[in-house]
Amino acid sequence: MTEDRKTKALDVIDREAERFTALSDAIWDHPETCYTEFVSADLQKQTLRELGFEVTENLADIPTAFSGRYGKGHPVIGILGEFDALSGLSQEAGKAEPSPVHPGGNGHGCGHNLLGTASIAAAYAVKAYLEETGAEGTVIYFGCPAEEGGAGKTFMARDGVFDPLDCALTWHPGDSNHINAGSSLANIVTRYRFQGVASHAAAAPHFGRSALDAVTLMNVGVQFLREHVIQEARIHYAVTDTGGVSPNVVQAQAEALYMVRAPRITEVREIQERVDDIAKGAALMSGTQLEQIFVKATSDIVPNTTLQEVLQENMEEIPLPEFTEAEMKLAQEIHDSVTMKGGSLEHYLEKMETGREAYEQYLGKAYYGGFVLPRLTVEEHEPGSSDVGDVSWITPTAQFYAATEAADTPGHSWQLTAQGKSGYAHKMELFAAKVIAGAAIDLLNAPETIRKAKEELEQRRGKEGYVCPIPKGVRPAGLK
Repeated sequence: MTEDRKTKALDVIDREAERFTALSDAIWDHPETCYTEFVSADLQKQTLRELGFEVTENLADIPTAFSGRYGKGHPVIGILGEFDALSGLSQEAGKAEPSPVHPGGNGHGCGHNLLGTASIAAAYAVKAYLEETGAEGTVIYFGCPAEEGGAGKTFMARDGVFDPLDCALTWHPGDSNHINAGSSLANIVTRYRFQGVASHAAAAPHFGRSALDAVTLMNVGVQFLREHVIQEARIHYAVTDTGGVSPNVVQAQAEALYMVRAPRITEVREIQERVDDIAKGAALMSGTQLEQIFVKATSDIVPNTTLQEVLQENMEEIPLPEFTEAEMKLAQEIHDSVTMKGGSLEHYLEKMETGREAYEQYLGKAYYGGFVLPRLTVEEHEPGSSDVGDVSWITPTAQFYAATEAADTPGHSWQLTAQGKSGYAHKMELFAAKVIAGAAIDLLNAPETIRKAKEELEQRRGKEGYVCPIPKGVRPAGLK
């Protein structure tokens, strides 16, 4: 009987498919970046209200952070959604060659128009199940802004937004269907602003104090530091202000933006202190003043195999969609446009302990959406970062990928933006929604599984527990 009711609940996703497709397309049409996602957030909030959710706005005092809630009592299951775009990735939909809609404009080059929409669809199916059965339980969709460079979830985590949850589920667009079995790199982003003294570079150089010299000295110092940190660490930088365009004027101001990454947030903090000391030394050597501005941070993801197993079961249980010749033609054209091949599936096969032969046949093909990879038992740190990490330190959290993209599509690329409205992206968006909803419904009926997931989280966190990497009082960049 429970399975029948679960199937019935998942069917509402198909019945509302046009609504959800239209929503993800509308968000794709309004690509908005870090904390400016006002149209996208309004579209999602309007949809949540139409679907009967109680909407709470301005979470953590962030205008584009919100939630949609339904139900009562425990378990309280959170479903995470995103909707922010990236700058510089404007691209016409369905075009397999660079063709920006607005040259230099924004574009959904990470598929977040699909991510948030599928998560809302999943929450709606869980709501339908709760309504049909009268079961105890609560589902909350979280509209999380600024995943790209803004650490929206980390600010929300710092302010207790996720504290009431018993567990959290999410997904991400990708080029294959698999569980995210590992962790991510934690990071801290800091702005270093140097203030010097302007002067005539020929007539009175001795009166000048060059802020650009300070930035250069800092960059050299960090370059030498890179030899003396753990191999998994990464230190990225951008010079965001060189102090002007006149070489005969000593530059009175200059600025560099740094991101420090490492597998654990404790390791990031240690390296960050050393980078800070180098910046202070650069200021001393150049006779300038240093202003150090904390921008954002994210923690590493704490994996949860208990929840991963529930997601894996649903990925294997829920039928994959069928694809048309026109859809596969676009996937082939996109795949042909990618110069660097042999990415995600090849890497995944290297980690698989059994069953390699069943999947090697797909290597080199244009699309990997027709199968589900087994759950990896090997855990590793992915090279990127995600603010999902901070949620995972607070409540058991699991994430999977669904193949909304052609094989080997680079992340943050025009090719990814071009596929955001494709037929296969729409179909896999609905598949992802069913996987999340199916897992959530299973968890509503399995309190012992949630208890086991919480015990696993406690064991993985250890004695240190969660300490938010963003200090109190720091506001998201651009918000007052």
